Amino acid sequence: MVAISGFRGSTMKLTVKDKEFLERLKSLLESKDLAIELKEDGLKRLVLRQNYGDKITSYFNMTRQGVRWRFQRLFNEIYVSSYETIYWLESLFGTELRQKAMEIASERVELRKKAQKIGRFEIYRRKKGQSASK
Repeated sequence: MVAISGFRGSTMKLTVKDKEFLERLKSLLESKDLAIELKEDGLKRLVLRQNYGDKITSYFNMTRQGVRWRFQRLFNEIYVSSYETIYWLESLFGTELRQKAMEIASERVELRKKAQKIGRFEIYRRKKGQSASK
């Protein structure tokens, strides 16, 4: 699981199932079987387009409603909320920290990849009062 901070202090988790869903979705987007569009009927949101009937059910191994739910959660909740958080922080502090934040994020992604290769996925934090040298 990967923790992603939400806009108002909540934490949203990406699961292994989310990762598998995104990988399958990417291949369908690349093959033009599906498309992601912006829908503007009141509040703007991202939606899946194209014909995604029985083929999608078997491809994702879930119902069409399940596909819609996971897409909604990943793209309209987690993804958009991440940008809301960035927008909010940068409106307060400017964009000067963006490059540093990207370096930290890249480092964390690389650490996760290395941990997965050796079979350990958990990353531990120091406890309060514990020095970095321990």
